[in-house]
Amino acid sequence: MDLKELLSHHGITTNPFSEEDARSDQVFKRHCIDSTYHPCWDKIYGDPAEPSTAIVFGEKGSGKTALRLQIAKQVGDYNKENPKQRCFVVSYDDFNPFLDNFRERFSRKKADKVLREYQLWDHIDAILSLAVTKLIDGLFKTRSKKSEGSDHDDIPADFRKRLTTHQRRDLLLLAAIYDDSKAAPRAARWRRLRSRLKDWKLRTWVPFLLGLLVTAAAIGLAIYGQVYEKFTWTTFYCWLSTGAVIAAWLPWIWRTFSRLNLANGIRKNIRIVNRDAWPLSRTLAKLTGSQLSDQPLPNKQRTDDRYSLLGKFQSILASLDFSGMTVLVDRIDEPHLINGSSDAMKDFIWPLLDNKFLQQPGMGLKFMLPDELNHFIEREDRDFYQRARLDKQNVVPSLDWTGQALFDLANARLAACSDRETPTRLNDLMDEKITEQRLFDALQSLRVPRHVFKFLFRAINAHCNRHSDSNPEFRMSSDVFESELAIYRRDQEAADRGMGA
Repeated sequence: MDLKELLSHHGITTNPFSEEDARSDQVFKRHCIDSTYHPCWDKIYGDPAEPSTAIVFGEKGSGKTALRLQIAKQVGDYNKENPKQRCFVVSYDDFNPFLDNFRERFSRKKADKVLREYQLWDHIDAILSLAVTKLIDGLFKTRSKKSEGSDHDDIPADFRKRLTTHQRRDLLLLAAIYDDSKAAPRAARWRRLRSRLKDWKLRTWVPFLLGLLVTAAAIGLAIYGQVYEKFTWTTFYCWLSTGAVIAAWLPWIWRTFSRLNLANGIRKNIRIVNRDAWPLSRTLAKLTGSQLSDQPLPNKQRTDDRYSLLGKFQSILASLDFSGMTVLVDRIDEPHLINGSSDAMKDFIWPLLDNKFLQQPGMGLKFMLPDELNHFIEREDRDFYQRARLDKQNVVPSLDWTGQALFDLANARLAACSDRETPTRLNDLMDEKITEQRLFDALQSLRVPRHVFKFLFRAINAHCNRHSDSNPEFRMSSDVFESELAIYRRDQEAADRGMGA
């Protein structure tokens, strides 16, 4: 019996249970993202007008990535309705580029010990890199496409006028340090940003022009004296002109080496993004001494400078109609350096659980963490709880689903794929002997949406394989349901023990 025939009989245009990952699940993205939520949604989402932190623990397939996508979608809708009080979203979920750069700094250490060196300031550097790169991309997009209109993520077209002199300096400084776009060379993007901000400082050329002018004058005077024999070029004059040239170039030399020293300190202490000292020093040389004076720079391994830079970035966002910032943390088990290891995940994410950072004004972090980490928290000491203050972080200990909630979720997907006024329900696919309560109990035993979808996909295919096209049966028998459920539960238990996929 053909699967399409079964689905068509029930008015279902697309198999609603074929996808297993929210990132590629078109049924979820097109139909369910705005209508199907976990019972703890309100606690996790909060209010984008005042972003707050939430920490969610859930096993694989429980819907963590779906939650992340829903938060991003809901914040986007909120931004569209509140263009003067938007929330800036940063997705901190692709860790491999940062961990690859970090691993290079500790090439002599074993991989399982490298993550113990990953500190809170490294996380803040990574978040700033993502945020600054996204903001600069938005600034360039606004200028090049302003005639096409704008959406809720656009940067105001008059962004330069909105930024104060100090904020323009801060944005240039943040871009020099953290911009990590692969679309164009960093130096070219920085020059383009400087041009958009119209932040030209002729004073940065004075040391170079002074050295060039004095050198040209000394050479010209020497040629003039030799050609017209106006005076004899004695040793005294040689030393005098040489001294004048050296003295004229000293400010430029001092400026160059001081910026190189500063750039080298930044390169050494930003461990998650590759920065070459010489190109960075040339960029910093285009900023005046007064622009860099007393400014926080990430040239030390400490969090204080990072907090200050994060505050500067939030101030820039506030001038661009972003009153808050939400950071979405997900997929921490996927990087190849972690590779699903619970201990590695703990070493990587624990530095982030710091109350001062999690309660940063105007910023909220949404953690979608694997269930295994919850067991580590239960074994932590008093110092950890004092530092993390989990009682203030909107913790959801387990992303549990009841049988009834999973039943409603399955029905929502069926309705999304149905072309009838009265959509097909899960009961309609089952024999009358399979009661609604039995469905509740069966789905409850599967625990999470991914297992429910995989089981229903497998059971429906098994049902089709038991019937021919000439003698079709459009409702699943109790025997097929129970036998496929038993097989799936056995596979599920093997996977829980680490003995299967």
